[in-house]
Amino acid sequence: MPSCFELPLNAIYFNTRFMVYNFNAGPTHLPDAVINEASAAILDWNKTGLSILEIGHRSQAFVDVVEESRQLVSELLMLDSDQQVLFLHGGASTQFFQVPMNLLDNKEVAAYADTGVWSSKAIQEARLFGKIEVVCSSKDQQYRIIPTDFAVPNEARYFHITTNNTIYGTQWQKIPFTSNTMVADMSSDLFSRVLPFNRFGLIYAGAQKNLGPAGVTLVIVREDMLGKIKRAIPTMLDYKKHIAEKSMLNTPPVFALYTCLLTLRWLKAQGGVAAMEQINLKKSNDLYAELDRNPLFHTMVNGEDRSKMNVCFSLDSAERNQQFSAFAKDRNIYGIEGHRLAGAFRASLYNAIPQTYVDYLIQTIQDFTRIHG
Repeated sequence: MPSCFELPLNAIYFNTRFMVYNFNAGPTHLPDAVINEASAAILDWNKTGLSILEIGHRSQAFVDVVEESRQLVSELLMLDSDQQVLFLHGGASTQFFQVPMNLLDNKEVAAYADTGVWSSKAIQEARLFGKIEVVCSSKDQQYRIIPTDFAVPNEARYFHITTNNTIYGTQWQKIPFTSNTMVADMSSDLFSRVLPFNRFGLIYAGAQKNLGPAGVTLVIVREDMLGKIKRAIPTMLDYKKHIAEKSMLNTPPVFALYTCLLTLRWLKAQGGVAAMEQINLKKSNDLYAELDRNPLFHTMVNGEDRSKMNVCFSLDSAERNQQFSAFAKDRNIYGIEGHRLAGAFRASLYNAIPQTYVDYLIQTIQDFTRIHG
């Protein structure tokens, strides 16, 4: 078979992907329909004769991509008219400092919940801009629980949480709304379940879990959260300037944003967020049920704090873990190794992961138990 570089320029060449069961924590599996359409667009986008990689980002056709994406986010999450949808650069980690830069003056207070590595990093960055009060933390319990006993000070400019913790497998099942100034990092569970998204002051999320490929950051901000600080904000970090330019302040990540649009269309076609929540509940319930009943395996988080997106589990020894890792690899299961800080295993069950993948993982666990139990 010739290399793709040896094919005529007008040749259409699709490579059939080798079957891999991808449970990676992100970037991760995308719907097959999205992969196919995005692949076709690389060769010829909308019969323009241009690749999506070549299209002018100021062209009306691509402006329409951005606008449709913004509208679909608003529709799927049932946002209010004063909640602005932005597609930005820099990943969720940039939002760790962009949020306080836009919302918090030097002498003001912001409240944060420390429930994992990413919330801890957000706290560290926010301290550069104002007074940060950590109102609750589960660090002393290895981040294996979600705190429940805490109070947010009345003077807090906002309260920040990370709704799902990918590394340790915990998730806020009940959002502790204290005001309409809640700020949430939803990088790993946005679009996966129904929440009152219109009650948040600001939501941000890296795309590479449930929305699309790496390279896009989604920010949803209520306009009355902005314009209340005294500091000068660099142009590219000012939410108000991005709102004014409708996410076109500078060149967007064109291909990544287009793939997000395809994913949003796919999500709507599945029945939206409510339908996806039911699909995700079945996937996670099935896997947790197998892990709970299996004598060789145990979960890392118990009770209502378990994440529906990231199921963390282990066997009873390092040797057993190594055996299962090799066993899963032989069966083309990819990306289940736990984060280096947590170890063991983690199966990420984001929106695009089909039930058949979960069934296959459960069967693999059962086969391992029968052979090695």
